Formats: sequence, structure tokens, C-alpha cells
Amino acid sequence: MSAITRVYAGRLAGLQVRGPDLDPIGRVRDVVVNIRPQGQPSRVLGLAIELVNKRRIFVPMLRVGAIEPGDITLTTGSVSMRAFQVRTGEVTIMGDLIGSKVHTDDPELDQLHGKPMEIADVEIERTRTRDWVITRVAVFGSRPKFGRSPELFTVPWQHVHGVTAAGVGPTDTLAEQIAEFDQMRPADVANSLHSMSSSMRHQLANQLNDERLADILQELPEDHQAELLETLDIERAADVLEEMDPDDAADILQELPDAKAEVLLELMDPEESAPVRRLMSFSPDTVGALMTPEPLVLTPQTTVAEALALARDPDLPTSLASMVFVVRPPTATPTGKYLGCVHLQKLLREPPSTLVSGILDPDLPPLYADDDQETAARYFATYNLVCGPVLDEDKHLLGAVAVDDLLDHLLPEDWRSEGLRPDPHHRKVTRG
Repeated sequence: MSAITRVYAGRLAGLQVRGPDLDPIGRVRDVVVNIRPQGQPSRVLGLAIELVNKRRIFVPMLRVGAIEPGDITLTTGSVSMRAFQVRTGEVTIMGDLIGSKVHTDDPELDQLHGKPMEIADVEIERTRTRDWVITRVAVFGSRPKFGRSPELFTVPWQHVHGVTAAGVGPTDTLAEQIAEFDQMRPADVANSLHSMSSSMRHQLANQLNDERLADILQELPEDHQAELLETLDIERAADVLEEMDPDDAADILQELPDAKAEVLLELMDPEESAPVRRLMSFSPDTVGALMTPEPLVLTPQTTVAEALALARDPDLPTSLASMVFVVRPPTATPTGKYLGCVHLQKLLREPPSTLVSGILDPDLPPLYADDDQETAARYFATYNLVCGPVLDEDKHLLGAVAVDDLLDHLLPEDWRSEGLRPDPHHRKVTRG
């Protein structure tokens, strides 16, 4: 049975939610969305799940593997058990939108123009980038006399008015700011936060969802990273660290007092904290401290077609998607014996059925975990790469280092606060 990619939110209410092992976790009670300014796609952030003990938790939509007619399956059994609370800038479909009044300017429904209508349900759809967005709204027209059922109309989301980031009604300044952030790249949001007062940064950080806050924290100067993490309650701070790339989480933890860093590591899921602990064991000025333990790692029997499919993952940073690493099992770092690597350009030039083991680059040397940052810089300059393998002395792959992470450490500590120098040939320059 094929998974559902378009559904009305009302159909999700009450559905059983299962982990990847199909064990039941709870039931859907609501759908959490972020309302963007008019004309912009409004994203579905996640689901409010009620556990057996009646406690409600939040599960991000990216953790949803498949929606079937009878239940929902998650991609991971590891979910935050923190009690669900709606944050500023978040709206629930069942709790806030259904039953509220809106109006429309849909040219196909001119008989409804200027009339208040009641939201009956909201349709959401999965995009090619795996995001879920609001696409249409089912609304009731004016109620007829003599107890007849009201007529139901379907209106495209871009023609529905009266819904803001604060829900249905007047605009909330903080909610609108968060909605504006949702359209920006994390690096640009970080630049905006840097220019704000400390109290405003704290307010916004407390209202952003964990995944979004993690992306933004990774782009902030180190002193602001630690400052914002300190403002969160200890359980939420651990949840945000779990959403971060392991190398970035390790960098932040090393800025905190040892005792607090250890408490946060203990609160994190063991699968998430283990690679962070490994990275923290390396000297800060070595390649081992810069690398990510989650590159694209394949076995020799993987085909070019399979490798390209993995490289297309929209959640994978561009630098890490540029290279696949081939090893003997196990493929989790530290891996079995490292065999070699294949650049994305090479994959694009080979037949889809070719095995990656037959097209390995025999001449590219690796980096080693105890190499210094200058060695890594010379490596990237010599071989014109943006990503390179990192091995231990026994030829096991420990991870990969990306040139953007290297630059982050080689530039002056305050480089983020200075922003980018304007390009006279462009009206606006943003960091990607």
C-alpha cells in the first residue's frame, strides 16, 4: 500500500502512531503548523501525540516515515518525551483553526467574497523536499435556514484570509517575527539575532521549535551559542543538542562548564551523545575535532544509482553530498577497513548499475584525526575538494571533514558578527 502524500488534518486525528518496529507510541491529537505571511507556503511543523498515560508530546514531521489509512509510522523510535506546549508562531489545526472564521478572494467563488466562513478542515500535502505544507481549506458557507446542512466549499490556501502567525485574529509581533524567520536561511536568521538585544534573542529562542533552533545555533558566534543554550531548561537544551550536527554540538558543549556539559550529555539519547563524546575527546585544533561522524558511507556492493539516491537527500549538507566513502562493514563510524572514496562528479559519469568499488579514487590520500588544521587547509587546496575522509591509525573511517567547518575555525572568532561585505554589483548578499 502506497503512503499518503495528501490528506485532510481531520483524518489524522485519532490515528495510531507507531515506531519503526511497529510498536504503538500513541495517537494523533493535533497538527502543528507555522502560518507564513500571505502568499507564502505555510509549513506543517509536526504532530501532537497523546501517549497512553495521556501526556502529549511533539513529533516533528521529518520524523514521520509514512502516513497510511490506519496508522502513522515514524522513522525513529527516539522521540522527545517533553510535554507538548504550543509556542509563539505555532498554530494547531484542530485546536485553533477548525471552527474559526475566515474570508476568501478566490476568483472561482465570487459568491463568497465579503462573507465570513467557518473552517471545516485543512488539507496538507508533502512536497518533493519532504516538507508538508497547507494546500487547501474546506470551509462552510452561510448556514441555511430550517436546519439544513451548510454547503461545503474547498478554497486554495493562498485565497484564504484572516489567519496570521498568531492564529485567527489580530497579528502578534513576536509571532510575525518567527514567521518571517521561517522563510530565511539559518545563517541569515543568526545574523538578525546577533543584532538584537539579549532579551529579544532569549524570547525568540524560547519560542522556536527544537529543530529550527538547532540549525540557527550552529550559525551563531560561540559566545551567543552558549548564552542561548543557558536560557533553556536543561531537558530542552539536551533535545536541541540532539538535533544539531555532532561536531557543532561538541563545539558548544566545550564552551560550557564541564559539569553542565556532562549533565547535558547524560540527558541526550545515547545514540546521539556517543559521537559527540568521541569528537570532544580530540584536541580542539585537530581534524578529529572538526569532522562529522555522519558522512555518506557505503559498502563495496553499492551501485552508482543507490549512491546517487543517497546523495540527493535534501537534509545532507552540500559539502558532505560531494563525496561517498566506501568501507568494509560495519558502516557506522568508526567503520570497518576504509577502501576509498568516489566524488559526486565521478558518480554522475558512470552507468547506474556500476558498483562503487570499481570506481574508487586510488590516488587520493586521507586525512588523519590527529592532523592539524593547517594540514587540512593544504589538503583541500591541493586536491580541490570540499570534503575529505578522516581515518585512525588502523585505517578505519572515523568521519569526514568539510571545508566550511574548517573555515569556521580558521577565521577570526568574531567573523560572524562582522557579516558579509556588500558586493557593489548586487543589491543583497546572503550567506548560504
